[in-house]
Amino acid sequence: MRERLARLMAGRNGVDQLNNFLLALDILLAILASVIGGSLGRVLYAFVMGLLVLIYLRMFSRNLLRRRQENGKYLMLKQRFLGRFRLLKERWVQRRDYKFFTCPACHTTLRVPKGRGKIRIVCRKCGVSFTGKS
Repeated sequence: MRERLARLMAGRNGVDQLNNFLLALDILLAILASVIGGSLGRVLYAFVMGLLVLIYLRMFSRNLLRRRQENGKYLMLKQRFLGRFRLLKERWVQRRDYKFFTCPACHTTLRVPKGRGKIRIVCRKCGVSFTGKS
């Protein structure tokens, strides 16, 4: 049985991160459709079934290049979205030791040690200098 499944999936896309995300979204929407009920619930349930068909089509697809491109775009969007939260978390952890400034010219975030008084800050990216109190 295991060999049959391995032969069936040979040369196919299988499960990737985009499929995992779509499946989680599908489960969430299915729960929402069952809670809502009525005509809106039926429309949402039809969307859930369509999304499930898309997941299976992506999983059994032999067009690996196209599926990898789709997955790559998803991963870039995910990284861009989660990257903002990662930066906020890092700033929150470092808030006791450093003060953060924004360059007035290029809007780069600059980090300087706290407790140094009034200092001149030079942007490493564009070279503009400005003063700030750390």
